[in-house]
Amino acid sequence: GVSTRLMGALIMAHSDDQGLVLPPKLAPIQVVIVPIFKTEEEKGQIDSFVNQLTAELKNSDISVKYDDRDTQRPGFKFAEWELKGVPLRVAVGARDMQNGTVELARRDTQTKETVAQDGLSATIVRLLDTIQENIYQKALDYRTSHITEVSSYEEFKEVLEGKGGFISCHWDGTTETEKRVKEETKATIRCIPLDAKEEEGVCIFTGKPSNRRVLFAKAY
Repeated sequence: GVSTRLMGALIMAHSDDQGLVLPPKLAPIQVVIVPIFKTEEEKGQIDSFVNQLTAELKNSDISVKYDDRDTQRPGFKFAEWELKGVPLRVAVGARDMQNGTVELARRDTQTKETVAQDGLSATIVRLLDTIQENIYQKALDYRTSHITEVSSYEEFKEVLEGKGGFISCHWDGTTETEKRVKEETKATIRCIPLDAKEEEGVCIFTGKPSNRRVLFAKAY
């Protein structure tokens, strides 16, 4: 089952000051389409195009929302869907219909690009895969950059008070050692990594033998 803690981790790992950022594979709405028009005739042309695009995206198992509300301006809609973390926004206006283009806005990088309407559904599918990979890699790189390997207790305390983050070190496997480290530094073992490689070493606190590293950190 999905816990509230898991959802909290999802929000904290990926989101930014503009709101939620959702990986495409988890987003309830993966693509939102916002029309920009002045006349009903323009709206009718955009509707026809969007209906076809929506059908193609749904055939590719992409969840899509056409936000054609007449109670809100396009700028409000842009901000609202950005806040809700929808991975990709498609804006299409009367000029786009004349030029055979649309504007794509990525939530993860907050970048925009103008692309052709021809083959648009395939372009969107590929872009969602790119967004998924980028979000994952960004989070992985952040985690990796905040893990520091140490070999002594002095170094452990220096990193803890300075850089912070996770500290990778050897531990003798006893609850007593973890308790004493916590009493002195407030840091505890957050996990024993599933992919931790076996390596001979000595516990940073007691000097006793250890065959793999664990991750210590402070809980905030």
